[in-house]
Amino acid sequence: MYDKKLLENKTALITGGGTGLGKEMARLFLAHGARVCIASRKTDILEQTVAELGGDVFYLPLDVRRPPAVEKTIDTLVEKWGRLDILVNNAAGNFVVPSEQLSPAGWKVVIDIALNGVYYCSHFAGRQMIKQKYGRILNIVATYAWTGNPGTVHSAAAKAGVVALTRSLAVEWAAYGIRVNAIAPGPFDTENATRNLWADPEAAEHLRNQIPLKRFAALQEVAEPAVWLCSDKADYINGEVLVIDAGLWLNRTMFDIERMQR
Repeated sequence: MYDKKLLENKTALITGGGTGLGKEMARLFLAHGARVCIASRKTDILEQTVAELGGDVFYLPLDVRRPPAVEKTIDTLVEKWGRLDILVNNAAGNFVVPSEQLSPAGWKVVIDIALNGVYYCSHFAGRQMIKQKYGRILNIVATYAWTGNPGTVHSAAAKAGVVALTRSLAVEWAAYGIRVNAIAPGPFDTENATRNLWADPEAAEHLRNQIPLKRFAALQEVAEPAVWLCSDKADYINGEVLVIDAGLWLNRTMFDIERMQR
């Protein structure tokens, strides 16, 4: 049974909200009483998701790489609801490639979505939140923002930038009643992740075996902490990165732990 008051009367914008984690966060935000706008580039998917979710949800097409489009989206949302309480920067792009084979165009597209897009959305949402003296911004990062990750240097660099952005804005905007945090999810099995990151079943199994719990996350296991961080229950948490990966990033050792435990 959901606590309907957790996000009651709150308005939320979730980028990349048509599929995967964004869709699950939208579902739970609605269940917790929020009004939700989902935004991404694929209108057909957004339409399908809105129809599936039902409730107080609508969509706006958005390419987060385009500052004028981001500004227009925020303005449209505020015209409809009068305010914007929560921004979830979930839109992302990633693919596995050896760094020496990563083209400048490939580098640019990931940086534009995963770093520049987060700044553009935060910038225009932040200006509205400053007027309101209230706001919650949640960014989606990854633990390889601080460990690095061979094969996804573009995404690792972008996410490292988002961690710095999260902590910088958290301090700068706290005086306006705005909290800025991030979550760093571990692997969760979605169509996009499977296609772009572990299309090879052997690669997926190898990754699964590195996770102490020996399984990928369910989307709800990531989305529920996101709801809580955006609620007033987490009002004293600011500038934090919550890792939700079952201990995967800590499992870096030269020793075979499983063999030692046998």
